[in-house]
Amino acid sequence: MGDQLDRPVRDLFFGRDDAEHDFADGLLRQGFQRTLAYEAALDGRKALVIGRKGSGKSAICAQLAHGGVHPGPTAPIAPDDAAGDEIRRFDLQGLTSDTAKSLIWRYLFAVHAARHVVAHASDGHGRSLRKPAAVRALRDFLKVNGEETEARLTDRLKRGTSRLQSATLSLKMFGVEAGLQTGPAGDGESEFTPSEGARAMRQLEALEAGVTAALDTLGCAVLGHPPLLVLVDQLEYVWRADADSHALVTGLLLATKHVARTYGSAVRCVLFVRSDIYDALNFVDGDKFRSDEMHITWTNPALRELALARASASLRRELTHDELWGGIFPRAVRGEPTADYLTARCLPRPRDAIQFLNLCRDTAWERGHPTVRESDVLAATKRFSEWKLEDLAREYNVGFPFLREVFGLFEHGEHQVRRQDLETRFSAIHAALHDSYADYTEALNARVVIQALFAIGFLGVRRQDSVAYAGSTSLPVQPYEDEFHVHPCFRPALHCTEGVTEPLDDATVLVGTSSRHARERLLRATAASDIGFSRNRDARWIDEMDSIGTRLLRHLARSGLPSATRREVEETLTTALVATGRTANRTSENVDARLRTAINALETLATRLVAEGHGGEPITLRLSDEALILERSLGGSVGGAGSDSLG
Repeated sequence: MGDQLDRPVRDLFFGRDDAEHDFADGLLRQGFQRTLAYEAALDGRKALVIGRKGSGKSAICAQLAHGGVHPGPTAPIAPDDAAGDEIRRFDLQGLTSDTAKSLIWRYLFAVHAARHVVAHASDGHGRSLRKPAAVRALRDFLKVNGEETEARLTDRLKRGTSRLQSATLSLKMFGVEAGLQTGPAGDGESEFTPSEGARAMRQLEALEAGVTAALDTLGCAVLGHPPLLVLVDQLEYVWRADADSHALVTGLLLATKHVARTYGSAVRCVLFVRSDIYDALNFVDGDKFRSDEMHITWTNPALRELALARASASLRRELTHDELWGGIFPRAVRGEPTADYLTARCLPRPRDAIQFLNLCRDTAWERGHPTVRESDVLAATKRFSEWKLEDLAREYNVGFPFLREVFGLFEHGEHQVRRQDLETRFSAIHAALHDSYADYTEALNARVVIQALFAIGFLGVRRQDSVAYAGSTSLPVQPYEDEFHVHPCFRPALHCTEGVTEPLDDATVLVGTSSRHARERLLRATAASDIGFSRNRDARWIDEMDSIGTRLLRHLARSGLPSATRREVEETLTTALVATGRTANRTSENVDARLRTAINALETLATRLVAEGHGGEPITLRLSDEALILERSLGGSVGGAGSDSLG
């Protein structure tokens, strides 16, 4: 114990970069900070936790899923690339892309709910020899459809997408007989054949009704049994900023709302979404989620508490602030209190603070120092700054692909810059950016770049006697504001000259506010609704034509068309849609001409298939749907949450 006190650096550790490993190591459990977002998710007041990368979303999810804090069962869902591809590829004739993808999410949630009910009927309601009929029906459904045991998410999605598209879910145990198969109406059937989407909807509603019936029979709500908590995290791993990714996330949001309406208090969903992804969504029902939103924000005092809790956990003794910031770490760095020095030089989120603290510790350990010295902190500052500059470029690469080039405008200069000077610098690289990033030229100007740099936390703006950075204010850069400052985090990496600029301090904002919850509410900030740059209309529609062609080829692959007809349709779709993005000529006139050619090709194919007796095939109906989407695009109707949002 004495050696531990003499050489605390040896055992000092502030945690891992990712919540999963952090939880496994035990530091997340022991040093977890109960934020307002965590408590709102635990208590069921909020279903949508939003925050920047590294803000602690996955930490909250891990604590809820594995920390033993939720009294009921939990079902964590974290889609990987393979699972994301399955959802992106899933679509149904007759439904918008958003709605279709909401169905596969609803299927996943229904299967989790069904498995929960079957297990709970035994564990929570006694092990009687004969369970209620509604529970037995759910058990039979799971067994017959291969969902009885735990499975990989990708495998479950493959089963669900295949059966919803082909209407082959076994539902006899719910009193739903056969007759949901797709295809044209046969002899004795109505001339009107339900679409793929209508059939899939009917299957899913039967399953959800079965789950609801079992819950009602058991009376869990009346008995006050805790709900099943479904947790969906790590959507950033399946996000590609394309139409199908928009539909994937939007469909998830719609499915979450549906779960709340369908299962009541018996099943709850909490989603953890990165703020730039959520801000990029644009769909009709977006305003219906405002009451479910909880944005994660961190203050400097909260980050200091996080550091103290984790240091205490790693050293296995309760530390005081004075012991940490004056004993293990130096009391001051360049005349500034060490805790203030560190928090001022990282973005306000736990991952950054943890990485900076660990780097200071590692530097001291490599140098053989028993405690962290001022020289160790200064050496770590430069390296940490280089990490964070590169991480920021990676974080926003999808919507801000030329960020590294923009960083160069600030290198080897003063960290303080005037608007006019920044506009002059930007004009020097403007032509080069247009040549390299032609798809983004519509929004590529200095004013928008300044707004984006502020929103991502790279630039601060002078307001009265202090500098405000994103996270300390919800007000974006105003047209009359003229003085900007590179965030202290990035100055060493860019070799910016230092100067005295007081940041907007938490204490200034929080005067008269003693409650931690009140402080967090007061500091909630959304910086900007759109971080990044939209691609030009022509580039978006070249990609959209490719996506439509790919979707139609998937429908064609499972159609009942004769093989010769299928080959001819495949060749037309590939030529008119899929291959159109491979050519370099993307003038507006050229793109409009391609749109018209594609529309004519789809309409001609649909007319031909109807004439040949294939009018009831889903692929024929889908050809007409997609032609209508492209037709509307010529009038400027562009959906933000997926191509089918136009239909």
